[in-house]
Amino acid sequence: MPKITAIETTIPSGIMPNLVLVRIHTEDGLIGCGETYYTPHGIQALIHDWMAERLIGAEATDIEAHWRFLYERCSAFGMPGAEMRALSAIDVALWDILGQVCGQPIWKLLGGATQKKVRIYNTCGGPGYGAKGSDLEKHPGWPGYGDEGKAGPLQDNWSCIHAAGDLAEELVSEGITGMKMWPFDRYVHENGSQYVSPAHIEEGMKPLREIRERVGDKIEIMIEGHAFFRLPTALQLASALKEIRPFWLEDFLPVDNVETLANFREHAGLPIAASEMLLGRPAYRALLEARAVDYVMVDPTWAGGISETRRIINLAQTYNLPATMHDCTGPLTLLAGLHCAAASANVVLQETVRAHIRTLYDRLVDRQPNVEDGFLTLPADPGIGTAWLPELFQRGQANYRRTDA
Repeated sequence: MPKITAIETTIPSGIMPNLVLVRIHTEDGLIGCGETYYTPHGIQALIHDWMAERLIGAEATDIEAHWRFLYERCSAFGMPGAEMRALSAIDVALWDILGQVCGQPIWKLLGGATQKKVRIYNTCGGPGYGAKGSDLEKHPGWPGYGDEGKAGPLQDNWSCIHAAGDLAEELVSEGITGMKMWPFDRYVHENGSQYVSPAHIEEGMKPLREIRERVGDKIEIMIEGHAFFRLPTALQLASALKEIRPFWLEDFLPVDNVETLANFREHAGLPIAASEMLLGRPAYRALLEARAVDYVMVDPTWAGGISETRRIINLAQTYNLPATMHDCTGPLTLLAGLHCAAASANVVLQETVRAHIRTLYDRLVDRQPNVEDGFLTLPADPGIGTAWLPELFQRGQANYRRTDA
């Protein structure tokens, strides 16, 4: 079995400045690729200053042993957070290596396909959503800011507010049967408070009504809250939203109190999705035990990699609840989620951002995810199914680090 000889990381600051790219090298020339998102320099430090001590010289395919060791050590000083995101990136890269060693795509190693293709929905971000040059740069410290973008091709965050019917028709024509939007975020940002006035609620409902008038029930509408609201406002919004029959309400409340979230679910009268903000099974167990959720949302490059994502999905299945895969970041998050979804009977949807797929991913990876008529097809290549472009990893360039044996 191949031993790890080097770990590389880089931050593609000219493309997606919060993304961290990881490559793990083995003695027989294999390269495993992983990623994670947010606090990129902190992630780099954790990987090179600490995790590399465990990994360099170790067997690359001992994935569970590495996962348990790193998880148990980081939990001793306050995980989750950056530690879990770093562990997630490492885990994805190790699964990529295992797939290459076995000559199989990861979904095969997870038990094979329970679904031959995975239904997607489109999160309405534009080409600059989370990318270099986006409005996010004007609001430092605002992860999940939800900027509106500007008019133009694939500017879905602008269109879902200002041309919602046109966008819905366009998505339906592509075979996409779900769209996620955040029509109330702008009022939180404008007011600098948790209060959303009745007038603003009415204004936020206009694009949603337009979607229903133009395409009816041909598309599902998911409403994102980015955890900006408190219980009374969240309940007001839920009451108004019943009119348009949303598929789910996502993260209307902060997820640090599952009892309040359960209260919201009980009184909202609408399906609740939560949450990529949770990292690791203990957090999801608390959510499930409180009966606070209808859809269990997991981000594989935050929650603990492919290893822990699969366990979280299985945990949700013991409650007879569907899981859904989060991705609003980079291509390996999408593909890691796709592999887990393919091999899991209770994964109902994979999130995508079509603007990212069509404008950013070809600047990062050598093979693109394949979307056909609203579904992702399963990768056939061994491992994760793509690789970072080698020119992103150049010695001497800014934000590049390498640790060797």
